[in-house]
Amino acid sequence: MANWIRLPQTQGRYSKQAHADFPDSAIYEREVGRNGFFGPATHLHHKHPPTSWCHWEGELRPRAFNLNKLKNDDADSPFDAPVLLQNRHCQYRFWICKGPMDTLARNADGDDLMFVHSGAGELYCDFGHLHIESGDYVILPRSTMWRLVPEDTMALLMIEATNEAYQLPDKGILGHHAIFDPAVLTTPEINNAFLAQQDENTWRVMIKRHNRLSVVTYPFNPLDAVGWHGDVSVVKLNWRDIRPVMSHRYHLPPSAHTTFVAPRFVICTFVPRPVESDPDALKVPFYHNNDDFDEVLFYHQGDFFSRDNIDTGMVTLHPAGITHGPHPNAFAVARSNPKTFIDEVAVMLDARDALEVSPSAVEIENAAYVDSWQGPTAERKK
Repeated sequence: MANWIRLPQTQGRYSKQAHADFPDSAIYEREVGRNGFFGPATHLHHKHPPTSWCHWEGELRPRAFNLNKLKNDDADSPFDAPVLLQNRHCQYRFWICKGPMDTLARNADGDDLMFVHSGAGELYCDFGHLHIESGDYVILPRSTMWRLVPEDTMALLMIEATNEAYQLPDKGILGHHAIFDPAVLTTPEINNAFLAQQDENTWRVMIKRHNRLSVVTYPFNPLDAVGWHGDVSVVKLNWRDIRPVMSHRYHLPPSAHTTFVAPRFVICTFVPRPVESDPDALKVPFYHNNDDFDEVLFYHQGDFFSRDNIDTGMVTLHPAGITHGPHPNAFAVARSNPKTFIDEVAVMLDARDALEVSPSAVEIENAAYVDSWQGPTAERKK
């Protein structure tokens, strides 16, 4: 257990409660925290928004990528889809599956988390048959053999836990059934559809190991199980089964929305929820320096209330070392005319190790994104 140096101090005008009851003329609160949102933290109160810069140089900057412009129409396998972001512990892909896979996939480098952004189809794997559709998370345990038969084109976000496994978060005092009850998790079935796809034709299995591909050929379909028992399986969770934790008097940190965890990163899901009703509570994400993690947000659907000019199918990257938070217009609207309900669905990756941006991601980057944080003061000084 970490034994942080903790020396609680106070200076000047400050709020006794984080994210609420701000002192007059110092409404721009910034959290400087360690170990994500689980370590010690200090809350500073500023006269100006901490993201109202007027000029930026260098590679460390807020970045946005439009996955709708990604050219991967010829990716017949998930391993053909370009890696957009990566480090030693995860790989971040976006795959367009246009037709039935004629080759099985098997990732020997780690568990895969698949999020269905659009479309629907049938998943066949070692453990049976599973119907999947937009909004589904699917965890594919390491070295699972699988293939997809889409009803139409499917768009899938895929996050590999390299050399690791996905687990559920510790829900602490909330209890085992909070956020989502494990009873809503779905596993594949050995049903008629699965048995019907078993044949004696030649099938190939594409195996990824150390980011290199090997192909094994069988004179029959190796998805030929007739039954199984145990506690390792493909697992499905739809975001609609997530019941978010919330407080009417306090804006909760992103960690309260954790869905899956791996040793060096977490996956959080932001789903529709009521807005904080206390008049003195912050109603948008707070400015923060999450200086131990890179934050990646995939925007699935809805009205992304804390961002301007962000559309469905886009991804933002806010690396460690810089302050991030709501866009200026979103912050102003939240103070003058706050919403009562947030209607958005987004998938967040918080990575403990710095993520590398691939050339494929740079090709679809909105280079002007860093300037979108400039407020009126910054505009006057340009």
